[in-house]
Order: sequence, then structure tokens, then C-alpha cells
Amino acid sequence: MDKSGGAPPGGLDWSFLQCFGERTPGEEVQEADVISAVEFDSDGSFLATGDKGGRVVLFERVPMQQRYVGMDQRAPPLPRGPGFEYRYLTEFQSHEPEFDYLKSLEIEEKINKVRWVRSSSGAKHIISTNDKTIKLWKVYEKRVAHVTGFNVERSGGGFGALGAAAASPRTAPAARLAGPLRLPTVAGSEVVLASRTKRVFANAHTYHINSISVSSDQETFLSADDLRVNLWNLEVADQSFNIVDIKPTNMEDLTEVITSAEFHPQHCNVFAYSSSKGCIRLADMRGAALCDRHAKAYEEADAHGGAKSFFSEIIASISDIRFSRDGRYLLSRDYMTVKLWDLAKENAPVATFSVHEGLRQRLCDLYENDCIFDKFDCCMNGTATAVASGSYSNSFRVFGAADGGDATLEATRDPMRKRMQTPPAKGNRFAIRAKNMAGLGKRSPGDGPEIGSDFSSKLLHLAWHPEANVIACAASNSLYMYCA
Repeated sequence: MDKSGGAPPGGLDWSFLQCFGERTPGEEVQEADVISAVEFDSDGSFLATGDKGGRVVLFERVPMQQRYVGMDQRAPPLPRGPGFEYRYLTEFQSHEPEFDYLKSLEIEEKINKVRWVRSSSGAKHIISTNDKTIKLWKVYEKRVAHVTGFNVERSGGGFGALGAAAASPRTAPAARLAGPLRLPTVAGSEVVLASRTKRVFANAHTYHINSISVSSDQETFLSADDLRVNLWNLEVADQSFNIVDIKPTNMEDLTEVITSAEFHPQHCNVFAYSSSKGCIRLADMRGAALCDRHAKAYEEADAHGGAKSFFSEIIASISDIRFSRDGRYLLSRDYMTVKLWDLAKENAPVATFSVHEGLRQRLCDLYENDCIFDKFDCCMNGTATAVASGSYSNSFRVFGAADGGDATLEATRDPMRKRMQTPPAKGNRFAIRAKNMAGLGKRSPGDGPEIGSDFSSKLLHLAWHPEANVIACAASNSLYMYCA
């Protein structure tokens, strides 16, 4: 594997790495167990997931174990892959269901986003959010002592029996103490993981929170809802600054909402936010306290040659944006495509990859069952040479920006079962454009007949390891991991 984090040589050849919570055929999945967020930390040493039940589960990276030993006891070769795997670390209940009595509104415990916060201490810090409340958690090692040598047996009545004996003066001396008095001693101790809430950031959003993002200086973070973006200091829980506000004076004049927001990975004063109109705005906090005037706007004009329909604005809505690790590129996901933008070029993306072009003729069905409003995550490797995003039928797509590769993987132990590949396109590194702008009803080469056949099984959330070709994706309550 290319240790630099680039696309694997010879194309996108993916294999199963491991799985947590794999379902058996016919097993009924509880709604609270469905994973709703996936996130690696800055170097991939830890992985966090959030679910609809308000829980956050942590995993840690460990060296790959040799699982198979032959009859002759010879050490087998290590499996192809990154040389590491993940193991369960701990979990905690981050959010509980609430009820807003003023608005008669139920607030779900579902975790919308989780983000890691780097720390100089040995403890791990995570921020998580549901629709209304953001919490900063500290996960740390706690030493628990084991005390022994008590004067009475706690299992056989314990102190309760001693107290009863003490209530009778005649029998108290004999029953209270049968032998010489001894002091309890610490026999040993064990280290356990504990979690506690450091701060709660609440009461700052009228609408549902869709994004949180930590700045590069690890001192501030932003949170975004449909109409506003707020800036917080990690040390101050009772005050935030409103840096973007698109709420009109008259709500009838509302034409778009904010769908996602993300800090620049290197400049703590720069952030980007996307809208339901398919536009990404880059803002610089050095220019003004209120960043309604954006520095740059990334939007593709007349992407479909001027042919608009009832669904045009719905499918143009951007559900997720991600900066590349060096901060030069920006990845966005709308319903039909994944687009890679160069921050120096505003009028068009440098690459467009079709994910759901084969579903264009079924938009009416998707609208009726509300699937057209599904919000898919997107991610990319460390060098922005490969991108990935989810789809239906528990599948996700991986595209090579450098060689034009296109792989459809299924969230099973055999991810390449479909074996649908697109031959590399000719051209320079970022001149590759998937043929998603072809005529209406035409199917792109990567859109096989199985894509989108099962709308109930959708793979919405996934994350790419920051330093290796490892993808973690959530299929219902199961977490699958693949390597290349």
C-alpha cells in the first residue's frame, strides 16, 4: 500500500479489513443502534462513531494480529493491508431525549456529528451534538483501587448485620467483633476508562444543528444550523458569536438554507459553508465580525445545460463538504454527484464524479418515498487523489481523481462483489470529469443495475483514514472497514 496516503498503485483494489456489529441474516435492528456519525482523529489512532440512541463509541488502532497458524506452526504471512486494525475501546451515553415545553417539541438524542479535539494530555477529547446541544467530553484513564481486609464480611450481612448487633447492648461485644481489630488495606488497583462531560454548549441554535467543526488552533469551533453559523471558544460554554446569519426579515423571502460548515484545516480564520442552492461560500473572519459577505463563492452555472425541472433545486442541495488535508481542495456532495473544487477556481469544479446518475429517471419515486432528501457524507484521502461517498443497497463509490478509477463497493465481507470498474480516463490529474452531464436517462459506466435498487438500505456515513487507504463506513448498525 502507498504509505503516503495516495491512490493505490494499479487502481482501486479494495478488500475487507474488519467489521463491528455485523448483522446475521434476518436480524431485526433497533433504531437506536443505527450509526449516524463516523470520524477518525487527526492521525487515525482513534475512531469515533455516534448513533441514533445518543451513544458515542470509541475504537483504537492496534497492530494487525496474525489470526491463522498452520499445522506446522510456521508463521503465516501478514494479510495485505495497512498493518493495523481497530479494537473496541469504550462507549458512553452522550445525549438523552429531551422535550422543549415552550415549543412542544421533542428533541431526539440522535448524534448528528462527532469531532475530535487534540489534547496535550493523555486524555482524549470529543465534541458531539444532537439537534440542539453540543457537548465536550473527556475520556481518560482512571485508577480504581481494590480494598480488602474488612473486619466483617460484606457479603454475609456486612455492615447491616453489625449495626443490628450494635443495637442490642447485651450481645454487642461478642457479635460486633469476633477477632482482633484490623485495618483494611489496598490489595491492588486496575485502570479503567472513564468519561465525563467537561462543558455543555446549549441554547444558541433555534434550528437543528447540522455541523460542528474544530479550528486548526484547537481553541474554537463552529456550529451551524439552517440559518446561522456560530463561533464558540472551547473554554467558554455560555457565550457564542454569530458569524453568519442568512435569516431574512420576512421568512417568506427565504430562498436557501445552510446545509454544512467546515473550518479550513490550516487557517483558523477561514471556513466554508454550503447551501441548499448548491453553492459553497468561503469566508474570512479577518474581514468582518459578521461574515455575510463571503470572500469566494464556488458554484457551477447551468450544470445541466439550462434544462431545469421540479427536482433541480432539490438534487442540487449540498449535504456535506470536506477540505483536503493541505487545504487546497474542497470536496462537496450533492444528491447526484461528488465534486472536487480547487480553492483558486470558483466557476467550476476540477473534477465531477457521478454517483446516482442511473437514478435520474426515478426522481419521482425518490421524491414520494423521501429518499431524495437523504444526506450522504463524502470523504477523500490525504492527498486528494481519491474520493468516496455512499449510495443505496448498502454500497459506496470510490473514485480515483488521479487515474479515473471507479469502484462500487458493498458493505459486506466481499466488498468487490459487484466488480464494476470504469477504465481510466485520459487527461491530466484533475481534468477527469465523469460523464454525468450526458443526456437525460443515459447511464454512466459505473452505474450498474444494482445501484439504488434497495432504497431502504442506505450507506450515508463514512470516513477516510487521514494517513492510509482505509475507509470506515456505517451500514445501519454495523461498522465496516476496508483497506486498499
